[in-house]
Amino acid sequence: MTYESNPILDKLPKHLKQYIKPQNYEEYTAINQAVWRYVMRKNVDYLSQVAHGSYLDGLRKTGIAVDHIPNMYGMNRILKDLGWAAVAVDGFIPPAAFMEFQAYNVLVIASDIRQLAHIEYTPAPDIIHEGAGHAPIIANPEYAEYLRRFGEIGCKAVSSAKDFELYEAVRHLSIIKEAQGTTPSEIQKAEKHIEELQEHMGVPSEMALIRNLHWWTVEYGLIGTVENPKIYGAGLLSSIGESAWCMTDEVKKIPYSIEAAHTPFDITKPQPQLFVTPDFAFLSQVLEDFANTMALRTGGLSGIKKLIDSKELGTIELSTGLQVSGNFDNVIAHNGAPIYFQTKGKSALAFREKELVGQDTNQHVTGFGSPIGRLKGINIPIEEMSPRDLKAYKIYEGEHVSLDFVGGINVSGKIITGTRNLQGQIILITFENCTVRHHGKVLFKSDEELYNMAIGERIVSAFNGPADLKSFDLLDHELSKTFSDKKSDNESELEGYYQQIRDFREGKNTTISRNKVFKEVQQNFPKDWLLSVELYELAITNGDTGFATEIKHHLEKVKQDNPSLGHLIDDGLNLVEPVKTT
Repeated sequence: MTYESNPILDKLPKHLKQYIKPQNYEEYTAINQAVWRYVMRKNVDYLSQVAHGSYLDGLRKTGIAVDHIPNMYGMNRILKDLGWAAVAVDGFIPPAAFMEFQAYNVLVIASDIRQLAHIEYTPAPDIIHEGAGHAPIIANPEYAEYLRRFGEIGCKAVSSAKDFELYEAVRHLSIIKEAQGTTPSEIQKAEKHIEELQEHMGVPSEMALIRNLHWWTVEYGLIGTVENPKIYGAGLLSSIGESAWCMTDEVKKIPYSIEAAHTPFDITKPQPQLFVTPDFAFLSQVLEDFANTMALRTGGLSGIKKLIDSKELGTIELSTGLQVSGNFDNVIAHNGAPIYFQTKGKSALAFREKELVGQDTNQHVTGFGSPIGRLKGINIPIEEMSPRDLKAYKIYEGEHVSLDFVGGINVSGKIITGTRNLQGQIILITFENCTVRHHGKVLFKSDEELYNMAIGERIVSAFNGPADLKSFDLLDHELSKTFSDKKSDNESELEGYYQQIRDFREGKNTTISRNKVFKEVQQNFPKDWLLSVELYELAITNGDTGFATEIKHHLEKVKQDNPSLGHLIDDGLNLVEPVKTT
């Protein structure tokens, strides 16, 4: 195990643990720390006016400091009092896995940090976005429960095959945007690929819709009134550009409703509109309204068709509680209702999320198929038959039967045994020498092989993933390394200067000549601005007005040569001005 565990993390299933990676705190450079410090100082200064009150309170409760990138292990010691934990993960992870972590009260944090060149915003998950954005708000109990419940429901949402393709494309873009040496043409090519995929997504899947809800609440949500909203979304809380932009009249404010699920977003651009919820409790209300539209709760023919279209591992639950997990390949319908289903490849049967003995993937290696519904001419479904009823209809051990289902499915063979649930309902009948036909066409035939027929009048639920997590090998993720090992001599030299100034501020080495560092940076790194801002802060704090004036003149020149940096420099200087006047 490459991370420090705790009681909350111990409860995570193995397939989620595969996404966890060590934080490797020592790999953060002094430039990384300076980027964190700048964003946090700017955010805390501005967000104290526009963020929901839970944010600043949450910063204190979660132990997130302004001057230091948070250490995950230290955060966990504090988060445990809130009933939560945090783990470092490998950048973008599949949406279902991301949400499933939330269902276990675990906050996933991408441990990398944005480059100085992307200090205002990055599409890649980073520790500023996740640590400074998501973590503080979970100190609010109402919101924390929303987040957990969202994860619980969201990880069951059914995806489409195109969703995964888009996820891979977005993950690729986020990685190359933060990687050193990526050319503009490579980024443009990746962005164009995403645009092309988005234009041909077809009907949005459940996962696409619930990701929209996640985006417009957890990431980009506002709370309060349309006239006077406050920020609570992590994407806004962690973006010094968008947190200010979203408060202008340029961004349309819309009362939050389930319509947000049908409002797509573009991760590469500022958002043209945002949704405002009156309170955190309303978020949960809308979530439940949306969950009522999902196959998780509606089941039926449309539910199993969603699983077939997804081409991913999924589960259907029958009215008896029997759950069938696998890759669903085919369904036969009659009068708008499913009467036969088929999986391909490894499949497993479960009841109440616990695999049935003898019904694992070793038993069902090539797939599982079964009729569902009522028998023709009999008003009572099999699952509701008493032992006397079953005997009367010769559905009994040792009997040779021919069962005709509504819709044309026939099952004939010798009954070996039956499996019942805790309520006494029969949920599985095992045959030998069995043949299954649909209007005469053979769907299954066995001689020595046993056939297990699922019992259930209807499909009551269909959802992503297996019923019992232990039934399948879900370990297929390899961690990538996103830190750059190779640095140029110039980069290493600049990092050294940042480290010297950090050491000076923290009192680790007060003999450093700040003036000398400034001259070196001024001469050798004329485009760098953040270290000069930090030097200006120290000069003002120490009452060295002459040195401060010299630095300010230099920064004015940097602004002239690089106009796009002007507002960043001004904001950095303005953060110091209150110190100057006290």
